[in-house]
Amino acid sequence: MRTQPNIIGVHLVFEQSGQVLLQQRSPGAHFAAREWHVPAGHLEAESAAECAVREAGEELGVLVDRQDLRLVHLLHYRGSGSAVTPRMHVFFRVLDYRGTPKICEPDRCVALGWYPTSSLPSPLVDYTAVALTSIAANRLYSSMGWGA
Repeated sequence: MRTQPNIIGVHLVFEQSGQVLLQQRSPGAHFAAREWHVPAGHLEAESAAECAVREAGEELGVLVDRQDLRLVHLLHYRGSGSAVTPRMHVFFRVLDYRGTPKICEPDRCVALGWYPTSSLPSPLVDYTAVALTSIAANRLYSSMGWGA
């Protein structure tokens, strides 16, 4: 076996009154065009918690403190095709934040809304659906695309 790098995605799970905050990706988005997804971004030269704080500000215009993040799920994902780099997706529940979530990157997202976890919009990014179901069941880890 050889070592294979993985891309790290950091995801924010905002919840209130049994609902989760989702964004609909832009029709022209490079990833998951027109699909619903939790606010997220790629890890840069920072910790995963710092990435979550940064993405909350960049994508939603809200302020989140690191101490208000709780790790709730890790999802190891491998898509189809030989050129697809595996991804480790880190999901943080946001316990508190300041401001009102709004669309701050209209070139990437065109809608924002709170949805009951029992009735999520479609189409929803496939691994987002798996992660949200796993979070609801208090499962810390799941994987997709790795076979049996």
